[in-house]
Amino acid sequence: MNIPKLKHTENNNFFLMAGSCAIESRDLAFEIAEKIKGITDQFGIPYIFKGSYRKANRTKLDSFTGIGDITALEILQEIGNHYDLPTVTDIHESQEAEMAAKYVDVLQIPAFLCRQTDLLAAAARTGKAVNIKKGQFMAGVSMKFAVEKILHENPSAQVFLTDRGNSFGYGDLVVDYRNIPEMQAHGVPVVMDCTHSLQRPNQTSGVTGGQPKMIETIAKAAIAVGADGIFIETHPNPAIAKSDGANMLPLDKLEELLEKLVRVRQAVV
Repeated sequence: MNIPKLKHTENNNFFLMAGSCAIESRDLAFEIAEKIKGITDQFGIPYIFKGSYRKANRTKLDSFTGIGDITALEILQEIGNHYDLPTVTDIHESQEAEMAAKYVDVLQIPAFLCRQTDLLAAAARTGKAVNIKKGQFMAGVSMKFAVEKILHENPSAQVFLTDRGNSFGYGDLVVDYRNIPEMQAHGVPVVMDCTHSLQRPNQTSGVTGGQPKMIETIAKAAIAVGADGIFIETHPNPAIAKSDGANMLPLDKLEELLEKLVRVRQAVV
């Protein structure tokens, strides 16, 4: 698969990681992939389809975790083959790396696991690209150690770093845009997660909240600062999404947002 490389794409555009939070069904995954591919082809935006095959970090015991590991991974593989797209999914434990790598092109390390040496090493050994989300508790400068762990195991590995905000009290996040150039200084592309950075975790209801109306603000600022990529979770109807619906972008609003971001990118490069 053609995975975006360091810093610049062919037309000097940003790249996009996007999809629903979790793989809920084959039909929904294909609907989202087809819609986004059409938009990104129109704007010349390199696209990586995102979907979690399993949700391990859930607030409540009875929260949705997935439709079955292999079932979801096979859907990711099918989407990648059908649309000729690279795909990305999360892994949570070292033994998952080899399994997931058989089906996807990029292994993603969740933010709260970004310091887990064994997990990073296992991802690196698969030979797949690795996207490490910066912990909500970490500064961008400290992420150099996560990059070093990957490159120690696989010096030729392709690594991305993704910012998703920093904890602000117990139930909110803030984005410090200094983290983008600070993480780029580690020699890797940096992605802004425009949806998870707007989460409002630890709600007393047991369901994570969010501020989806601010997605455009976060995304525009990230592109203006020079982010190499944008990460967005999207769904045709976030209100019925089985995971993270409170901070997802409605799928029908994605085209307008990406058109604006392309114009911002053209203005700042």
